Amino acid sequence: MPASPQPIAKALPIAATIAAVFHEERILLVRRANPPDAGRWGFPGGKIEAGEPIEAAAVRELFEETGIRGQARRVFTAVDAFDRDETGGLRRHFVLIAVLCDWIAGEPVAGDDALDARWFRLDELDDTGLALSLDVAKVVRLAADIASGRG
Repeated sequence: MPASPQPIAKALPIAATIAAVFHEERILLVRRANPPDAGRWGFPGGKIEAGEPIEAAAVRELFEETGIRGQARRVFTAVDAFDRDETGGLRRHFVLIAVLCDWIAGEPVAGDDALDARWFRLDELDDTGLALSLDVAKVVRLAADIASGRG
């Protein structure tokens, strides 16, 4: 007797992109409106659409969430983001592909999935009262090293 088909796990990883953009020695962050990390500060980003290149998704999401026009420079790292329910069970697993982008034009205005959008100086990220998403400070510093030619 053939084995019955296995159901597809609802928590298969979802490819998404995040845009790291510097302007005047500040990094652009958004306060997330939706899980995971609703209410926390992170990078503008979102799901990659079928057939969409990673860099194009980063630039599209950057504009949709902040009104900032950017140009993708390069993919530089990836991080996991887990959306868990109240009991700790995994609802969704995102693989966030970080793209360093150059600022072209615009001032941040929260749109799409963002509650707020603004520029931060790097030293502001050390403020213990600032609710950052996991790994944001680490990714910002890596992006800063690459943007400055040190990485």
